[in-house]
Amino acid sequence: MKLIITIIRDVDNDQVSHALTEAGFSVTMIASTGGFFHRGSTTLLIGVEDDQVDKAIATIKENCVQPLEQGGKKATVFVIKVDKFIHF
Repeated sequence: MKLIITIIRDVDNDQVSHALTEAGFSVTMIASTGGFFHRGSTTLLIGVEDDQVDKAIATIKENCVQPLEQGGKKATVFVIKVDKFIHF
């Protein structure tokens, strides 16, 4: 199992979260700020099975709009191995 931590711009939050949910992924959203201009962003936590990582990342990539500012990034994505998952 993997945990995908994705930091996206607030303007992409609704589209990306909806697309991930439609694709069958569970998503937890956390409001966050950061970067040079301290603009609003959203951090998404997505737990997936190993074979679903590429599908989740592709869904995120397809649903982020290219930023207007020069050198702007669509998203920052971390994929972390999960040793144990407990849900109760």
